[in-house]
Amino acid sequence: MDWKNTIDNDWTLFLDRDGVINVRIIDGYVTKIEEFEFLPGVIEAFKIFKNKFNRIIVVTNQQGVGKGLMTEDDVKEVHDFMINEVENHDGKIDKVYFCPQLKSVPDNYRKPSPKMAYMAKEDFPEIDLSKSIMIGDMNSDVEFGKNAGMMTVFIGDNELKLIPDGRFNSLYDFAKVI
Repeated sequence: MDWKNTIDNDWTLFLDRDGVINVRIIDGYVTKIEEFEFLPGVIEAFKIFKNKFNRIIVVTNQQGVGKGLMTEDDVKEVHDFMINEVENHDGKIDKVYFCPQLKSVPDNYRKPSPKMAYMAKEDFPEIDLSKSIMIGDMNSDVEFGKNAGMMTVFIGDNELKLIPDGRFNSLYDFAKVI
């Protein structure tokens, strides 16, 4: 895939959070700012993305809220910290959407449901989902992107049920090729 010549500034970038932007806590959740740690190269990647994409949206499942391990305000504080750090280093995140619901809640909007993409499109009508990329590190991220009609990029080397449009070791590795 020739990413550099495919993407222009009409495109939107959707990103998962845990495992893509910050260190994933295995079998746990980032419940407060002190537990949030950017992955290597992420801040530099956001500098590149700011100049390449019209909109940058984070979409994340946060069922730790539904489990009572943190509140929606706790999640918002972590997201405010993440956004401020990215912006303080000349990057940008336009908005973060998160689903606090448990998997077991009927008709939830957790990924792989494309509902968070539709929320973003409602807030930013210029978003064209066919000119969007979803970057994630889980099957549900790739499925979310495909369900919404986006191109997909997978970070990591795990086995996948679906084939993404691209595969990279890190967010920064993807940023370097666009």
